[in-house]
Amino acid sequence: MSDQPRRPRTPAKPYRRPKKDPVRFLAFEALRAVDERDAYANLVLPPLLRKARENGDFDARDAALATELVYGTLRRQGTYDAVVAACVDRPLREVDPPVLDVLSLGAHQLLGTRIPTHAAVSASVELARVVLGDGRAKFVNAVLRKIAQDDLDGWLERVAPPYDEDPEDHLSVVHSHPRWVVSALWDSLGGGRAGIEDLLRADNERPEVTLVARPGRSTTGELLDEEAAVPGRWSPYAVRLSEGGEPGAVPAVAEGRAGVQDEGSQLVALALAGAPVEGRDRLWLDGCAGPGGKAALLGALAAERGAVLLASEKQPHRAGLVANALAGNPGPYQVIAADGTRPPWRPGSFDRVLVDVPCTGLGALRRRPEARWRRRPEDLEGFAPLQRGLLRTALESVRVGGVVGYATCSPHLAETRAVVADLLKQFPDAGLIDARPLLPGVPDLGEGPDVQLWPHLHGTDAMYLALIRRTG
Repeated sequence: MSDQPRRPRTPAKPYRRPKKDPVRFLAFEALRAVDERDAYANLVLPPLLRKARENGDFDARDAALATELVYGTLRRQGTYDAVVAACVDRPLREVDPPVLDVLSLGAHQLLGTRIPTHAAVSASVELARVVLGDGRAKFVNAVLRKIAQDDLDGWLERVAPPYDEDPEDHLSVVHSHPRWVVSALWDSLGGGRAGIEDLLRADNERPEVTLVARPGRSTTGELLDEEAAVPGRWSPYAVRLSEGGEPGAVPAVAEGRAGVQDEGSQLVALALAGAPVEGRDRLWLDGCAGPGGKAALLGALAAERGAVLLASEKQPHRAGLVANALAGNPGPYQVIAADGTRPPWRPGSFDRVLVDVPCTGLGALRRRPEARWRRRPEDLEGFAPLQRGLLRTALESVRVGGVVGYATCSPHLAETRAVVADLLKQFPDAGLIDARPLLPGVPDLGEGPDVQLWPHLHGTDAMYLALIRRTG
């Protein structure tokens, strides 16, 4: 036996339970809902924030940070995936989705916010301990420490292919859009590198909240009394909340006299209402009315002229949303649940018809950033028959001398001009009319006669509109 004295054992550090950070835990919950249930962040996040405020866990700054973490992570998900992939020793598909969500949240804090590096790493590791356990938290710590060794520009130089070698793949990684979406947007936009980069950047910016003052029920003057409210750019009924805020706290919105509506959506309704028709102007149709924003504006405009709006929506629950939006309309209207491709009304019944058709939603990626990762090119084939069927019904439903508005919140050529061109071949007694004069003051509307709005040029969603008159 050795006669050397034994060294005293170092006492083991007591185990410290992880501390739950309410802001980051809520952001993680929202990302999991988006990933697991195909939920949309703009539907998931508000009730989570409301519950946190009611429980006393959140103040306004906490809510703002949670919102930024969720939307910022979703917008830059493709970029962050490329960075994380460079820092792990396995394909991303082999990393558990909850771990990827924590890593993405951490990457956004490190590369997309002003949160100090130490705080971003430690807070993310603490979140990992809460939601993943101590073992996987060590993996998160190791990966985030690698990410923290460079800034976003430095990482993009390392993970994005050179533009000269593969322009679309370069833009896909740098601006966090799937390659096929980059290609589709570029085809529709045309032009060189500067324009497409401006568009992709605009898709990654937080959109302003835009309100609509419904004619006969509220005024822009009333809405402009709200804090940080400024006039809209193009629509005479639009007011922007330049610093965000909670639109539900605006009295006119809470009472249904005003609503939240992108200015591009307002312009579509205004253009249809302003298009010249031959003869009577008494009966209007919104053939795809859910959730009711355009119908509410059209109904108010129709009431000013003594016309009646029929709002039709296939899904009963969405028809209920339309009815809520139209409640209190100053003139007569009717809301029905009906299939727009098999309508219950007679052909040639209407003077004006709007069909804002279901689509991929590629024009609203600012508001629903997760849609870019959820959509696939094959989705276009699924929407195509419905889009053509709805436009066919609209052209059959309008009388000779009346006008149809075909609208979609997608700039993809397969959902816009291709649909219109196909239906015009089937209806030789119908023709396009120039929509540009019906959007007065709006620049950069192209060669016409149809109109494509853009986030980077107009500050709106990428709404498409074609106006068609029956002439036969």
